[in-house]
Amino acid sequence: MTVREQARYWEHPGLPGVDLLRARYVRHTFTRHAHDSYVIAAVTGGVEGIGLPGGAERAGAGGVVLINPETPHTAYAGVEEGWSYRVLYPSPAVVAAVAAETTALRGTPSFNASVLDDPVTARMITDVHRAAEGDNALAADTQLRLVVARMLARHANSAALGPAPVAGAGVAARARDLLATRLAAPPSLEELAREVGTGPFALLRAFKAAYGLPPHAWLTSERVRAARRLLDTGVSPADTAAAVGFTDQPHLNRHFARIVGVPPGAYQRERKNVQDPPSRRP
Repeated sequence: MTVREQARYWEHPGLPGVDLLRARYVRHTFTRHAHDSYVIAAVTGGVEGIGLPGGAERAGAGGVVLINPETPHTAYAGVEEGWSYRVLYPSPAVVAAVAAETTALRGTPSFNASVLDDPVTARMITDVHRAAEGDNALAADTQLRLVVARMLARHANSAALGPAPVAGAGVAARARDLLATRLAAPPSLEELAREVGTGPFALLRAFKAAYGLPPHAWLTSERVRAARRLLDTGVSPADTAAAVGFTDQPHLNRHFARIVGVPPGAYQRERKNVQDPPSRRP
């Protein structure tokens, strides 16, 4: 029997700054990408494989996955039957606010663990989802803060304790900024290297060392982020594709699903539900 994949990527108005994903994947894979939010995920069935800078990890039912903002990673089925999970994507501002109230951490916190065998926390993450799905904003917000506080207390450092800047970080940052301002018409690698004053291979090494991705992969991820912002404001997927530099809507659909986990049309329908009055939300 073929198992049907399903996913819902959404946001509840009572949880500002937090996205939610509930999904069952079998064949779907997430290409290497990074989020501007944290990832706090509970695996509820099967096994998820996660490709991280330090190597591959696996998380089974009852496992919790923690990924810091801007950390490149992949995700894929770790067993033939795939995996199901519930994910919280809290913004750095949300996590920093909880840290300021509950810890002595300074600056934006950084998780120092990636995969935990922690069924208690996994159930707490599921409780956030269920409260949001039941439109119980008070319970959802309470459970969210308890989950974040628990993970911060057990598995976090101050951001200042993170890795030191890599060689060539300045060149990589200038190249990243140039790409961000020219999403729809990016320069070639040779042109980009010339504009930041280095050679193509030196730029490749510096960029990947700084951001974990080569420039073309970072550009795709940034285009998807820009697409999300446009979709959130009601721009159609077709117009969004053209605005951020994809060749057409199918091109956007393919990359969007491989990074966000749902197609842009499904993503936008859920965001519109958030903007509608409660009486009009399904």
